[in-house]
Amino acid sequence: TDSNNNKKGRTLYERISPPDNYKRIKVEDGSFADYLRHIPLKPYGHKAHYYNGDLKEGSSVYTAVLDLEIGDKDLHQCADAVMRLKAEYHWKRQEYDKIHFNLTNGHRIDYDKWMQGQRILVKGNKTSWKDVQQASNSYQDFWDYMELIFMYAGTASLEKELIPADIASMKIGDVFIKGGFPGHAMIVMDISVDKATGLKAFLLAQSYMPAQETQIVINPNDRDLSPWYTIEDKSDEIVTPEWTFTQGQLKRFRLG
Repeated sequence: TDSNNNKKGRTLYERISPPDNYKRIKVEDGSFADYLRHIPLKPYGHKAHYYNGDLKEGSSVYTAVLDLEIGDKDLHQCADAVMRLKAEYHWKRQEYDKIHFNLTNGHRIDYDKWMQGQRILVKGNKTSWKDVQQASNSYQDFWDYMELIFMYAGTASLEKELIPADIASMKIGDVFIKGGFPGHAMIVMDISVDKATGLKAFLLAQSYMPAQETQIVINPNDRDLSPWYTIEDKSDEIVTPEWTFTQGQLKRFRLG
């Protein structure tokens, strides 16, 4: 897998080259796809850590680790890592009205209400808003919001919130997701195409349980292509190191 790695690269784009005879698809500057493609990575060889500082067992399942803080609670798991990337992209662009997620009970939690100083009261399975704080929008406020989402949302709620996507028109930022307890979710971080055939190759990132740093996973089925994945035909499953998805489990965030 090292053949696709530039060990000095500090972003996904710099670190992981497309496979031979492939070229990266064009993306719009400033788009979510552009953001994911240029995500910062920990230095080459960095081992993924759990939220409590312990090393993740099984470092052979990934090729790179995203350089993003995950907090010190056991919250940043698989669906959480996906929601966090989407939310952080919008937060950095000050698109606060685009940051909203549904909790497992169906309640939609909008970040722009949180910014105004409102907070969520949880009673049993019911949640409600209450004015409790001064309006503010520091990164810590954003992170507190995300930890609430991490706690009360997951693969089951995120799967319902996303819309189906067709493998043939896969986009960067699409999500393979199986809702449930447990379920799993992984996000498409980049796409390149075979210059001759147009076949797409894609990169996948995941967090997992317990909460851990987000990793770009290897392709366990094709060491030459790894960490890129391809889907050759309609019956192919997507076999990743720690989960297997069907093609029908590809979903997409609604716009806005």
